[in-house]
Amino acid sequence: MRTTYESATVRLYHLGDGPEGGFAETLFYGPLSEAMIIAAQQSEEIQAGLFLATDNDVIAWLDLSEG
Repeated sequence: MRTTYESATVRLYHLGDGPEGGFAETLFYGPLSEAMIIAAQQSEEIQAGLFLATDNDVIAWLDLSEG
């Protein structure tokens, strides 16, 4: 079951490509409600690689924002 309550602690991170493979850059660690605000402020290019990780799940930002 997905953790989706607003105060759930999440890690918002961006998965990118690099010359030696991909990288994960953490943009924020804290409440889901704040992570969603930060994610929505990113460019479309960055949003395409954003993911939210909770204590029991990982979801692509675009899947969550379009749902």
